[in-house]
Amino acid sequence: MASTDELACVYAALILADDQVTVTADKIQTILKSAGVSVEPYWPGLFARALEGVNVKELITNIGSAAGSAPAAGGAAPAAGGAAEEKKEEKKEEKKEESEESDDDMGFGLFD
Repeated sequence: MASTDELACVYAALILADDQVTVTADKIQTILKSAGVSVEPYWPGLFARALEGVNVKELITNIGSAAGSAPAAGGAAPAAGGAAEEKKEEKKEEKKEESEESDDDMGFGLFD
């Protein structure tokens, strides 16, 4: 869980990015002071260095695009031979899962 100092700096950086202002330690500190939030002195500099050269808006809007693009590329239906191979693989995986489950039970319980 993030600390309040971290969250305050994140929100300040988001405010700066939304206003299309370069994120610097001084500007983060100014926003925090005007909001009446006191943080450890190293946090604004840490966030400024971490976000240096990063387009924050692009970073936020593209969070899900990397995960969403992989399934979309594999949307084509497999050939008949490919379907048979997939069924074999699924059966192997099911057998493997069953054997793993049986390994968990060692024949005694916690309260036996």
